[in-house]
Amino acid sequence: MATVKLLSDDELSPEAPAVFDDIRKVRKSDFVNNFWRALAHDPKTLRRTWESIKEVMAPGALDPKVKEMLYVAVSIAHGCSYCIHSQTAAARAKGMTEAEYGELLAIVGMAAETNRLVTALGVPVDEAFLVDGAD
Repeated sequence: MATVKLLSDDELSPEAPAVFDDIRKVRKSDFVNNFWRALAHDPKTLRRTWESIKEVMAPGALDPKVKEMLYVAVSIAHGCSYCIHSQTAAARAKGMTEAEYGELLAIVGMAAETNRLVTALGVPVDEAFLVDGAD
């Protein structure tokens, strides 16, 4: 359940429609999801977050599908149900197969397990893993 009202297009402040229009244009869809509708209460945060997402998720060294899959992995690690669902849908839209999703989940689960074990055991970082002596 939302902690704020999800704003309809008719309820937006004067600054928010421009962001919603850009979301629709960039995503080539009339759909503006609940995340943006919740953020619309604070137009500055809405704009800043949208601009940051566009920049980070834009084409770059990583394949767009890989970026979405990484977003899914981090969302799982942080326990964000909304993000898991929305980013899994985005990854599938960019071509993630069920086999890739299964491997992604196996990696996330394995990393979570080994991370907890290393933390519980207090295992020091091997010197060979350090870059230029940094830790």
